[in-house]
Amino acid sequence: MEELAEGVSNLNLVDSQKKNRIQVSNTKKPLFFYVNLSKRYMQQYNEVELSALGMAISTVVSIAEILKNNGLATEKKIMTSTVDVKEDMRGRPVQKAKIEIVLGKTVNFDELMLAGLKDGNNIQEQS
Repeated sequence: MEELAEGVSNLNLVDSQKKNRIQVSNTKKPLFFYVNLSKRYMQQYNEVELSALGMAISTVVSIAEILKNNGLATEKKIMTSTVDVKEDMRGRPVQKAKIEIVLGKTVNFDELMLAGLKDGNNIQEQS
C-alpha cells in the first residue's frame, strides 16, 4: 500500500511539472489559438513547452518563430526524438518524429503584452 501511495505522489509531481506544456495538433485548432495560448502560459509560468508529433512539427516551429519575431519569447531548449505510436488499422508500432521547444519570456515581454492590450492589436504572422 505504501508503494501505491508513493507512486501516486510521484505521478502528481510529474504532472505538476508539466502544467506549462502545450501538445500541438495541426488538425484540431488554428495556428493563432496556440500562439495566444502560449502567450498566456508564458504570463503564468514564465515559460512554455511546445510539443508535437509528425506533421504538426511545422506548426510548433511556426508558433515559436512568431513569438520570437514579435520579441515575446526566446528559445531555451529544442529537443527532437522519435516515439513509437500504434497504427490505427493493424495496431503495429510506427515511429514518428517528435519535437519539444521550450520558450521563455523576453525581458520586455510584459511591456509588449500591455502595449498590445492598449492598442487592441493582436500579433499577426509576418509575410
